[in-house]
Amino acid sequence: MAGGKGPVSKPRRTVIMGAAGRDFHNFNMVYRGDPGAEVLAFTAAQIPGIEGRRYPPELAGPLYPDGIPIIEEAGLTDFCGAHGVSEIVFAYSDVEYATVMHHASRALAAGADFIQLGPARTMIDAAKPVIAVSAIRTGCGKSQTTRHLSRFLRGRGLGVAVIRHPMPYGDLAAQAVQRFASLHDLAAADCTIEEREEYEPHIAEGTLVFAGVDYQTIGEAAAKEADILLWDGGNNDFPFYRPDLHIVLADALRPGQETTHHPGEAVLRMADIAVIAKSDAAEAGAIDEVTRNIRAIVPDVPLVHAASPVVLDDAGAVHGRRALVVEDGPTLTHGGMAHGAGLIAAREAGAGAIVDPRSSAAPAIAEVYERYPHLGPVLPAVGYGAAQVAALEATIDAADAEVVVAATPIDLARLIDVGKPIIRARYAYADIDAPTLTGLVGAFLDGMN
Repeated sequence: MAGGKGPVSKPRRTVIMGAAGRDFHNFNMVYRGDPGAEVLAFTAAQIPGIEGRRYPPELAGPLYPDGIPIIEEAGLTDFCGAHGVSEIVFAYSDVEYATVMHHASRALAAGADFIQLGPARTMIDAAKPVIAVSAIRTGCGKSQTTRHLSRFLRGRGLGVAVIRHPMPYGDLAAQAVQRFASLHDLAAADCTIEEREEYEPHIAEGTLVFAGVDYQTIGEAAAKEADILLWDGGNNDFPFYRPDLHIVLADALRPGQETTHHPGEAVLRMADIAVIAKSDAAEAGAIDEVTRNIRAIVPDVPLVHAASPVVLDDAGAVHGRRALVVEDGPTLTHGGMAHGAGLIAAREAGAGAIVDPRSSAAPAIAEVYERYPHLGPVLPAVGYGAAQVAALEATIDAADAEVVVAATPIDLARLIDVGKPIIRARYAYADIDAPTLTGLVGAFLDGMN
């Protein structure tokens, strides 16, 4: 009709599939201020207890005065049919390629587009230089690598702030911007075991840690207190900030996985430096396989061989005794490993026997073993809430063990009270040969001046 207005296009009806991390970040960066999209829901996966909550209006913005519901991923197909969903955004990480495509098939069958947002649309340009540490899988050794780098950077006279991949499992509005400088800060924020595993070791070394939900504001706050930002990536996600130097870890104990998980291969293809972690614990053939796979993808990036030594605080207390081994939770669950270095350390210390925690598992812990049947005779340090922490404590207390070997990065004795000595197994980073990681990072810093 002459002089009339054309039809008004309706907003895209969108669902973001996630795990309380990348999904919220993608929304904040791309959808929060976009009137052309209506985000109807987030789905919950990987992390227990997330579903049934809402992404709060304080974070969702003026287009969402009531916030956004978080629903169970299992109900996605029915939700799409009931609400006419037109696009589904896949936004969590450390999953096999087949899993990604199964989700894509569900979306397509429901009549929706299946979308993945890339780094160009979701990375933030920080006010200070960014060194990012990422990996192809959960449990490659990012944490000890990041700590190693923070010590090196401080030794160069630089103020360092670590920004950690999100783990907002509580009050999302209260957790929008989190700053941790002391163990008191962790307690005040009611951090879960999983959060403490990532934050506590940095704090113990005097490094500021930032995390939360709103990473634009987080980055601005961190840049005010530091000369350089150190991104401590979670899962195998790509960084939330555009890195000036991107370090990516592969795992010598998991050869072949360089190209099997999302978005691990994409992260590796983005690397400025590649590190083969745990090269001290792997067979030569496995290291060669990982090397070939990396070189096939990024033939020209510097390649570092690194060790991940584990040291028991008191090996003598383990020798000859029945030991229950507690391992880093996400390394075993999301990372897919049957056990971690704690089991190896206990055996090398001459433990009289390894006690299988299944025989004493509290119901909440038994559910973990049912969900992850690949687990070996070790106890993953799960603790997403008070109930799981209590179940962890009850499982250890009831176990027929004389000593506990705790290979989680936190001081477990601070959180639980069991009638057994807890011996910590601490992870470190060590270069095996040249080039060294600090040598390459030092050259990068020299080139910036």
